[in-house]
Amino acid sequence: MEDKATGNETAHHETCLCRELGAHLTEMFGIKSEEAKEHLRNARVEMLKAVRSIIDERIEHISGAQHKGTKLTVE
Repeated sequence: MEDKATGNETAHHETCLCRELGAHLTEMFGIKSEEAKEHLRNARVEMLKAVRSIIDERIEHISGAQHKGTKLTVE
């Protein structure tokens, strides 16, 4: 996305609950610490990974993927 006034590239962010929560906490508590902001960014990534895991599990369940057992040699 380009800023027409300056010609500079600007970032475009989709609405994301995790991003909004981090921004809200930063504003609410007046967070200035880069360390705290980094923790919020990392938390957002972890939350998105959790959502991805949940979606992957649901896809596997809906697809009817059967868990195969391990073959063992019986003597």
